[in-house]
Amino acid sequence: MRAAAVSNVGEFRRINQDAAFAASWAAAVADGVGGGPAGDLASAALVHRVASGLPAMRDAEQLAARMRWANWDIGAHTRRDPALAGMATTYTGLWLTQAGVLLLAHAGDSRAYLLRNNALSRQTRDDSLVQAMVDQGLLSPEEAAVHPRRNVITASLGGHDEDVVAVAELQPALGDRWLLCSDGVSDYVPHDELERLLQLAPSPERAADWVVRVALDAGTRDNATAVVCDIVEGGVLSDRPVFVGAAVDRFAEGLESA
Repeated sequence: MRAAAVSNVGEFRRINQDAAFAASWAAAVADGVGGGPAGDLASAALVHRVASGLPAMRDAEQLAARMRWANWDIGAHTRRDPALAGMATTYTGLWLTQAGVLLLAHAGDSRAYLLRNNALSRQTRDDSLVQAMVDQGLLSPEEAAVHPRRNVITASLGGHDEDVVAVAELQPALGDRWLLCSDGVSDYVPHDELERLLQLAPSPERAADWVVRVALDAGTRDNATAVVCDIVEGGVLSDRPVFVGAAVDRFAEGLESA
């Protein structure tokens, strides 16, 4: 993968609770759960632990085990400091296996979109109250998009044994372009506009930058984070992920050795 990540705290938030990383072998976005303590620590801790260690990944089972390990680390923080009890984060990430399979891991309402043959499709289902209401026929997708409780999520990672991450196995295709984003993007940038931006951007770096800029211009009241990944041929495998958002802020405070 050729991947790039951009994150912005936005005009209405003091702290960026989004964390993300991008590498040739994996990429992810995590969004600290609002209303709880230290959402920035939860998201940063998760993406750092997921990205640490060897980049080689055999299969979905191994990725699920790494996610459990990373989630356990969130719990370790709360066990050391009871004031952090209740902190949690969403997670949406991609991982290329040794066999060339693409793994998509997801919990919460951060999203993954796939642009293939110039058509954009959403690849994750929000773990949220309004999505459940849409599934039950109680709300239309249009009503859900503006519902006052659209940010109430029904699944997250908070260091608990019962936390669940869904992992899907997908077949990548050359030319695919993936977008991973926090709800500070998806709540404010319409699907058609995301499709247009991803079609026009000449590189993942430019695409991620454009998506975040449009979310800010649209008046997002949340942090805005976008990770864009292109499936390419003949790329160089790098074992050094690039971190953005809370993952940088908390890294500067020594999270890696915590």
